[in-house]
Amino acid sequence: MTMEFSTSYLADSISLFRYYKKLGERALAQVADDQLFYCQDEESNSIAIILKHLAGNMLSRWTDFLTTDGEKPSRNRDTEFEDPPKNRAELMRAWEEGWTCLLNTLESLTDSDLTRRVFIRGEAHSVMQAINRQLCHYSYHVGQIVFAAKQRRTGDWSSLTVPRGKSADYNRRVLRKEVSQR
Repeated sequence: MTMEFSTSYLADSISLFRYYKKLGERALAQVADDQLFYCQDEESNSIAIILKHLAGNMLSRWTDFLTTDGEKPSRNRDTEFEDPPKNRAELMRAWEEGWTCLLNTLESLTDSDLTRRVFIRGEAHSVMQAINRQLCHYSYHVGQIVFAAKQRRTGDWSSLTVPRGKSADYNRRVLRKEVSQR
């Protein structure tokens, strides 16, 4: 990920959320439809279940973000870990709906909102704390998606970041780009 220089907390947060969304999508693109539903054991979650949970969390947390608790009464978190949508199209619809809610909310915020108080499960957070909490939560689950997708591909994987053995090439390319931008 090439970071753009920013001193704006909101702009940087939005950029990071977009990065993790794209990272997840690039991993999802590498697995077959049936691999989305594979679950290693009873204690593990399939990629589909993780997607369902993320969508449910995003809709709950980011709908009416500044005015209602992030844990909506209509949310049933436990059911997010059961019976995922039956196909990739439905999963991706839920994924997009969650991310759209999140990004629209973040893009509507201003710097003056960062110190406002919001609640998640009755616990007070500054807006900045709530953003950090969710950024960590979503990156954790996107990491799970990437890991599970990579396992499903069993060696036939296109790297999502710097490929093994290519760090020196990557570093040279980044340094050339930095020099040309000065």
